[in-house]
Amino acid sequence: MAVKFTRNVSIRGNQDFLDIKLKDPMRVAAGPLGVQAALRHSFKEMGVVRSMTALLDMNQQDGFSCPSCAWPDPEKPSKVAEYCENGAKALADEATTSQIGADFFKQHSVEALSLLTDYELNKFGRLIEPLVLREGSIHYEPIGWQEAYQLISTELKKLNSPDEAIFYTSGRSSNEAAFLYGMFARALGTNNMPDCSNMCHESSGVALSETLGIGKGSVKLEDLYGAEVVIVAGQNPGTNHPRMLSALEKCKQNGGKVISINPLKESGLVNFKNPQHLKGWIGSGEDIADFHLPVRINQDIPLMKLILIKLAALDAISDTVFDHDFIKRYVDGYEALLADLKTYDEKALLQQCGVELDKINAVVELLAKKSKIVVCWAMGLTQHKNGVENIREFVNLLLLKGAIGRPNAGTCPVRGHSNVQGDRSVGIMHFVNEELNERIERHLGFVPPSKEGYDTVGAMKAMYEEKAKFFMCLGGNFLMAASDTAYTAEGIQNCNLTVQVSTKLNRTHLVTGKIGLILPTYGRSEKDMKNGKLRHITVENSMGQVRQSRGLLKPASDTIKSEPDIISELADTFFEGKHSMDWKSLAENYEHIREKIDLVVKGFDHTENRSKGAGYYLPNNVRELDFSKLPNGKAQLTINTVPEHRLAPDEYLLMTIRSHDQFNTTIYGLDDRYRGVYNARRVLFMNPADMKDAQLQKFDVVHMTSTYDGIVRKANNFKVIPYAIPKGDLAAYFPETNVLVPYNHYADGSKTPISKSIRVRLIKVQEI
Repeated sequence: MAVKFTRNVSIRGNQDFLDIKLKDPMRVAAGPLGVQAALRHSFKEMGVVRSMTALLDMNQQDGFSCPSCAWPDPEKPSKVAEYCENGAKALADEATTSQIGADFFKQHSVEALSLLTDYELNKFGRLIEPLVLREGSIHYEPIGWQEAYQLISTELKKLNSPDEAIFYTSGRSSNEAAFLYGMFARALGTNNMPDCSNMCHESSGVALSETLGIGKGSVKLEDLYGAEVVIVAGQNPGTNHPRMLSALEKCKQNGGKVISINPLKESGLVNFKNPQHLKGWIGSGEDIADFHLPVRINQDIPLMKLILIKLAALDAISDTVFDHDFIKRYVDGYEALLADLKTYDEKALLQQCGVELDKINAVVELLAKKSKIVVCWAMGLTQHKNGVENIREFVNLLLLKGAIGRPNAGTCPVRGHSNVQGDRSVGIMHFVNEELNERIERHLGFVPPSKEGYDTVGAMKAMYEEKAKFFMCLGGNFLMAASDTAYTAEGIQNCNLTVQVSTKLNRTHLVTGKIGLILPTYGRSEKDMKNGKLRHITVENSMGQVRQSRGLLKPASDTIKSEPDIISELADTFFEGKHSMDWKSLAENYEHIREKIDLVVKGFDHTENRSKGAGYYLPNNVRELDFSKLPNGKAQLTINTVPEHRLAPDEYLLMTIRSHDQFNTTIYGLDDRYRGVYNARRVLFMNPADMKDAQLQKFDVVHMTSTYDGIVRKANNFKVIPYAIPKGDLAAYFPETNVLVPYNHYADGSKTPISKSIRVRLIKVQEI
């Protein structure tokens, strides 16, 4: 019997400690320090001239969209700097002048590279030629583009069923690439299209679809400027969406109030120095959050129920707190919700949420008098078992206040990756949309599959159980982004062929199937030329606005290709030019792709012209107060249960967080400036009282374990840091802690991993 070859690769990299330094958490975000950090990083990676050329073009109407988050651009962007510190870092990361190709991989085996940290892997630079890791080898070697396409095609044709193939999509892709990718998967015969939304905002999409009839937010950027109240729940905009702070600043200057609901008091919501204004350089900045409610991890529902109970009591006296005309006309479930609220004990809710009563009363007093309310949220609400219910409870508040579908009011799920919403809009989805399938058949000439495919959790499980043999990623770092790292790695290694369309080296290039392919592609900032013509792509921001993006920098190499080119040429090779879609011509001219999108995708119309300048908004039924597709033709109030974590006496609740020097799984540096942590990532934020009870001192080293279904998972070597976090709660950076998240524990209804509420135990290293 032949021995199965297994590469000796590490899924965790180096876990040694560096010389950690601690300072007090900062109480000011952005300002001169932010500008300094952004330029220092940019100049180091790109040089001065290249940096300034690109930075001045980013997020301009005739330029390219930031490759970082999906926060929308103002109608009239600033010509000075329409980007944030992390946007500048994301640009520098993809437009770096450092490069790696076949010579690099000849010198470095995948086994040796896997021992490095994710930060070290990312610093090597841009991938500049297609590479193959052949079965039995530990070194990547060069491969021609056509040979790579033929290798993929051959493996796909070997499959017993198209459903043995999985096509994953990162949120950084363009509408054009995502559309082609989704259509290729369907033309092959599968809906196995997991995407990064499954791991982050899927809970938002489910909750909003159930309650309001669309899985997107309802507000536009300008709505935040005039809002009377903006609630920022489970979100750290200072690090993850810094340009949002400019909108909050305008809200405050217009007399609005900001409420922060989060276990940690984050710097961005304390004070913001806007570097676009003189006050941001020499003034005191703008205080952002008027109220900070330090809720315990995943106790947002008890907090919101307590607020709703108190608002209902005030409304019973005056009949003016809730918008009864709005409720009567547009909302279903009012009486049932009020009846359910009466079943809860206020003292129990107060104890469960962990927020002081006087702070809650102050917020209730404010909300009772205001109707222009916007709720913004991110992973702090979505990545829990009850993630869908978390969001539905906040929607309850908005519906009761009539703060939906009106100016300066509504829902604002803040997306991470720059085009994650656009990917979903143009067809990246594992579920079946019958209307979309009908239009595909009518306009593209083939019958798409009608069987639901794998989402991210399903894909992990299918690979682990050897039910999937082919895995392709359009961008991203799947291994480190997904939950249950060890389980995911074993699943990936069970595949016959894994394919990565990428710009930079990451750990998923090192943990591969029997054969691994790297297909290098353009960054968002690079010129996309074909036959002497400059091409552009389109993207959709967090608020449903579609606009053009056109790069201006010289590509990293003549041997890399654009994502649409890669997908079109692969499909043409697979179908041997014999398919109802003319894949070859689509690669020649992106206008043809956009024409197909307009025909097939609901809401896209005359995209070629309408996406110019500020772009155009896709249809949104909530903005029209049209709930006709929901039960009784009305928006839905919902009854949601309080979470029960049932911690053992020695267990804590851990939430994974980003440092200030990273975006998703990409690590730009080792400093978390806002939280006062320098030159370290393997740290654990812990309440000082909990440290005392556990007999732990600052910088003591602990391992963390999580136990689910009798399986113990372990993350080694974290230094304990005292921090202002609710008692019983812990926080640590991902992806280092993703190994603790069980793949089969996720949000009901959305299957989003429970990355923000993991039951863990601590083991002091000296005790082992």
